[in-house]
Amino acid sequence: MTPVIEKLESDIRFSADQIRSVQHLLSALFRYNNDFIHPYLLAASYLGRIEMSGLINGSEKSTSADFFDLMRFGYDLWGRGLCSSLSAWGDYVNSAFEQVSTDTGSTWPPFGDDFPLKAFLSRQSEMLRHVDKTLPDAVREIEPEYGFHFERQDNRLVDETDRFFLYQILPTDPDVKIEKDTKPVLIIPPFVLGSNILSFLPGENKSYAHSYANQGIPTYIRIMKDIAVTPAFQVMTMEEETLDTRLFCETIVKRHGRKVTLNGYCQGGYSAVCQILTGKLDSVVDALITCVAPMDGTRSKGLGEYLKNLPPRYNNLLFGTKILPNGNPVADGQLMGWVYKLKSIADQVPLVSFFRDMAMADRMIRKTGEIKKTAAALNFWLKNERTDIPLAITKMSFESYKTPVTQDGTLPVQIFGKPLNFKRIEEKKIPWLLCYGEDDDLVEKETALAPADFIEIETVPFPKGHVAIATSWSHPESEFALHKRFGPENRFRGPVRFQLDLNQAIDDAVSAPKKPANKKTAKKKPAQKKTSEKTPAKTPKTLKAKAKKTDEVKPVTKTAKAQTASKKPVAEKKGKSSAARPGAEPSQTQKKASVKKSAAKSGKAESPKPVTPRSEKTVPSASAKKTRKAKT
Repeated sequence: MTPVIEKLESDIRFSADQIRSVQHLLSALFRYNNDFIHPYLLAASYLGRIEMSGLINGSEKSTSADFFDLMRFGYDLWGRGLCSSLSAWGDYVNSAFEQVSTDTGSTWPPFGDDFPLKAFLSRQSEMLRHVDKTLPDAVREIEPEYGFHFERQDNRLVDETDRFFLYQILPTDPDVKIEKDTKPVLIIPPFVLGSNILSFLPGENKSYAHSYANQGIPTYIRIMKDIAVTPAFQVMTMEEETLDTRLFCETIVKRHGRKVTLNGYCQGGYSAVCQILTGKLDSVVDALITCVAPMDGTRSKGLGEYLKNLPPRYNNLLFGTKILPNGNPVADGQLMGWVYKLKSIADQVPLVSFFRDMAMADRMIRKTGEIKKTAAALNFWLKNERTDIPLAITKMSFESYKTPVTQDGTLPVQIFGKPLNFKRIEEKKIPWLLCYGEDDDLVEKETALAPADFIEIETVPFPKGHVAIATSWSHPESEFALHKRFGPENRFRGPVRFQLDLNQAIDDAVSAPKKPANKKTAKKKPAQKKTSEKTPAKTPKTLKAKAKKTDEVKPVTKTAKAQTASKKPVAEKKGKSSAARPGAEPSQTQKKASVKKSAAKSGKAESPKPVTPRSEKTVPSASAKKTRKAKT
């Protein structure tokens, strides 16, 4: 083949690659824009439905003013997104020019026979292919490894209600066995973000739930039923959720004989706190763990500020409500996820996400030749894990971001018609471990740490963001592994370590030797028994033994003092008084009674006399016998 033909074929292949790179660029940009625009169209449709139906009352003038306020709010978001997109585009162009200058070197013009720009353009084409094809393929392929997959029956279904399933999470390590008498933990997953994030990559030892089970801890998780086909879950109230949690805890306590540690992640943490504050779980829950849970949303610099800036008329859950085919309203999970993007629009606008993912994919492929499973699983979670939730749960979170906790620690939420206050947890002496992310931009540490202003709790900071505890740090060999102590002087402990320490404290208390006071009490018991043998009027058993020895009549079942105090004499029931029986040994009580009766009969006050020891037998006098006989 002649050099001319080879060069021609090379140029044709290069041109074809450039055409394909343009296709990859357009395809990827369309997909990223569609992921952002689709929730916007949903929001617009809900807005039109609410305004046309007149569900929110208001005059025409106020509606027009609010509508212009909404437009102004939208233009502000659009402007910030546009500036962020231009900045990302500028950073990419600058990086490209730097790379071109490095590749071309001192060659000028750069369009000589070697054509140095050709290598650069070929690599850009590869980057576009990775973000358009390689990354989405990796995300689809990671699905079998991501999440719980309860349909495989790797975990055990223990109980269920009309709204939830209760599963026991079994260890992925075959050498680990669950001890039945160990303190159990019940995990409450987030609602909008789904439960599968807590079983991120079990096969890679990156799973929050399995990090407990692999330490031998009885681990349970509450799983929502499919809201699309479960009417009871669609209309669930917070009271029903609390009662379902109590039922599951009762089931767990019966299985293990110990109270449960309630463990809530994100929105599930706030829900767990509210349920404990009702008092309905006092008999089954004695410890609490929360991870990156929003406790006072008004302190949020992101979502909290976003909701404050939203025009009041449109700061209403009706504009995020989906009507299901059966007529039940639920909160649209896809729209809730979109709100999280809007509050951080500078980082979530489509073009910024596109360039970020392209750089990530290129960096991984150049280093390892493939997309890492962690990155693929995170993208799968971001794209697919959005669940519709009941309106009552949405209102609970909405109120926490709208109304602050009062100065005395009272939450803006009521369950069973009663106020909820953080101080109740301290009053009940429930240990609480509060974990938060230092760089969490979804639930900032100020939002998570709100309870620390009212009660003494144990707080633990974790590096990185919102899901790092469930992903990076759930690996047992990571620097901040959940079953370890870490930080300066090992002052912090992970949630799994907290649970292990609680169980160890219970074991130590059970196996601890008895106190000296108990030993002294135990030594006194034989002496009491010996004394009772000499006092037939106090113990029926000793009276029977005494009667057998002396071959006398049956022993009495009441003391002489009790017979004297009774309005109906014992003699009427049994025919005779045990005190008048010949040969019966009188007790000290009988002696005192006879002395008092004689003194009363003679009209003289009773003079104090020394008490006769019980070991000395005294024959009753004739006057005492007559007095006792007359009484009976």
